[in-house]
Amino acid sequence: MTFRADSRLVAGVIPSPNYDARTSRIDILLMHYTGMQTAEEAVARLTDKEAGVSCHYFVHEGGRIDQLVPEARRAWHAGLSSWKGATDINARSIGIEVANPGHEFGYRDFPDAQIDALIKLCRDIVGRHPIRRERVLAHSDVAPMRKKDPGERFPWDRLAAQGIGLWLEPTPIDGGRTFSANDKGAEVEKLQKQLARFGYDLKITGRYDDNTRGVVTAFQRHFRPARVDGLADPSTVTTLQRLLRK
Repeated sequence: MTFRADSRLVAGVIPSPNYDARTSRIDILLMHYTGMQTAEEAVARLTDKEAGVSCHYFVHEGGRIDQLVPEARRAWHAGLSSWKGATDINARSIGIEVANPGHEFGYRDFPDAQIDALIKLCRDIVGRHPIRRERVLAHSDVAPMRKKDPGERFPWDRLAAQGIGLWLEPTPIDGGRTFSANDKGAEVEKLQKQLARFGYDLKITGRYDDNTRGVVTAFQRHFRPARVDGLADPSTVTTLQRLLRK
């Protein structure tokens, strides 16, 4: 399949066979890192029919942008995922892969040229689709028990400064009551309800179980990246509460 790029920012079209019909309107922009040793390996996998994965856009470290799937089609990038009760995230999202080796192969900072290009692409996309700031998400947000990308080094603050995504300066880390494994009770239940209201897929059990720790870890990667440990300290909890009020 060949197609015309949806954005004037696209340098090249590299068609992937891994897509199907879109069944929902686009209202989520989902960020990934490639998590492979080279960009070339990542593009090869994303265009391999046997791999069964793809994305709409691929942003190289030098800032080049390629498109693999038309926006009108449902790319296969989110996998088993959920946000605010919706479970077919692929059907309602545009997926962007940002070249970075990830945690397995030497996670590193994202180059300025790459992020500058990504910001321009995101601004172009949200200018054409009704994607609210709070629905610019990480892969780890919608699949917290499976995924880490784009990770704690991803500069969400830079994107937010350009109107892309939700961000505020995290509450400083400064000790205090911390929830951890096997804690239970009304305060844990309150935290779970707040995380679920924010959008995460989390059962309300009143116990600080593995799923709760996984969701807290995902929240920290995105919104309190200075320390990602899955423990709900006052900095994490207060940052969440402030975001809920935005």
